[in-house]
Amino acid sequence: MNVLLIQSEGVDLYTTLLASETSRRALRFYRPDRLSYGIRIRTASLGSALALVSELRWYIQRYVREVLFEPDEGIFYSSALARQVYERDVRPVSPWSHRCLYRVAGDRLIDLIWMEEGTRPESYTDRTEPGDTLLEVWCTAEESHTKGS
Repeated sequence: MNVLLIQSEGVDLYTTLLASETSRRALRFYRPDRLSYGIRIRTASLGSALALVSELRWYIQRYVREVLFEPDEGIFYSSALARQVYERDVRPVSPWSHRCLYRVAGDRLIDLIWMEEGTRPESYTDRTEPGDTLLEVWCTAEESHTKGS
């Protein structure tokens, strides 16, 4: 399980977290990977990922634009869906009907593209630029209705 923290615009999240003794202490058992748009932290389970995010809550509120959880390579859960999975309210299986693409360019999140049911991420390359990173994010039904489906 990976936790992906997408930094707010103008923030170097990796440097910010390592500059603070409190966040260094929370991350002492992990080796965060520096990404151009944030950091990725490998954890043992969804429970430990949620606990780590809770420990870093102060930093997340100030320096992070989005928190995502990666249970399988290339598939991310929104924070709300991760909590529902942890509480055993849902069990996501492919094909998941509430999905979007996070479009990341360089060091920041540019766009959120809601995906139609049954489509693949490759179907949306006409809405992106060369070099963009696309992250497929599975969401809750409530998120897809409130953020525009």
